[in-house]
Amino acid sequence: MRKRGRRTRGVLAVAAAAVLGVAGCDAVGGDSAAPSEKAKPSPQPTPLWDRSPDSVAAVGDSITRGFDACDVLSDCPEASWATGASPEVDSLAVRLLGRTGAARRSWNYAVTGARMADLPGQMAQAVRRKPQLVTVMVGANDACRRTPSAMTPVSAFRADFEDSLRSLRKALPKAQVFVASVPNLKRLWSEGRSSPMGKQVWKLGICPSMLGDADALDSAATLRRDTVQKRVEDYNKVLKEVCAADKRCRHDGGAVYDYRFGTTQLSRWDYFHPSVNGQARLAEIAYRTVTAKKPLT
Repeated sequence: MRKRGRRTRGVLAVAAAAVLGVAGCDAVGGDSAAPSEKAKPSPQPTPLWDRSPDSVAAVGDSITRGFDACDVLSDCPEASWATGASPEVDSLAVRLLGRTGAARRSWNYAVTGARMADLPGQMAQAVRRKPQLVTVMVGANDACRRTPSAMTPVSAFRADFEDSLRSLRKALPKAQVFVASVPNLKRLWSEGRSSPMGKQVWKLGICPSMLGDADALDSAATLRRDTVQKRVEDYNKVLKEVCAADKRCRHDGGAVYDYRFGTTQLSRWDYFHPSVNGQARLAEIAYRTVTAKKPLT
C-alpha cells in the first residue's frame, strides 16, 4: 500500500507539472496572439500633409509674377519663384513636379499690384484647376500705399484672407496651402537706397509709403517707415494665425520676412522686387517649407 501511494503521488506530480507547463505557454495573456502567429502591423494613418503634391497653383502679387526680374517695369512669369520655368530660378513647381510636369500642372494667377482684397477672386480662379497645392504670397501692396493712412486695415486683411481659405476649403477640402510671409520692406528700402537708378524708379510710384523721399532721415520720415513696418509685422501675424487654424496650411515661419535680401537678390531696375537670384532664394524657402517633415515654426 505504501509503494502504491508513492507511485500514485509520483503520477500526480508529473501530471501537475504537465498542466503547469501548458499553462506557462499561455502566460502571454488571453488576448495575445499565440507564439506561432505573427502580429499584424497597425495601419499607418494617412498624413495630412503631402510633401510631394502633383500640381501647383500660385496666387498673389507682383513678386509671384516676377515683376522687374527680367526687364524694367514688366512681369516675367518665367522667373517666378512659384511656377516659373527658368533654370536659374528652379521654381517650386519645377522642384516638385519636374520641368515637364511643371509646364503641364502648374498655373500662375498672381497679378501685379494685387492686394489681399483681390485674393478671393484669384483663389476662385485657382480652384478650377483643382490643384493639390496653392501658394500664397500677398500683403506687400497692402502696406505699399500712397501714405500710411491708406494701408489696408489689419481687420480687413484678416477677413479677406479667411474668406479666401474658406472658399478654397469649400471647393477643395484636401488642397494644401503654402503661405509666404510679407518681405521686410524696411530692409528693402535700406538696401535699395544705395542705388541712384533705383531711387529714380521708386519715384514712379513703387511703394511710396516706404520708399518715398528715400534719403530723408528726419523724424517724420522715420515715423512713416516705422509705421509701415509695424503694419507689415501685423499682416505677418495674421497670415501665421489664420494658416495655423487650417490643418492643411503651412506658413514659412517668417522665413521670407527674415531673409536678408542684398543687392544681388534685388532687381537691378527697381532695387525693390526680387531679381532672378532673389526669386531663386524664394523658391528655396518655399520648397524647404513644403517638403519639411514637420511645419516650420
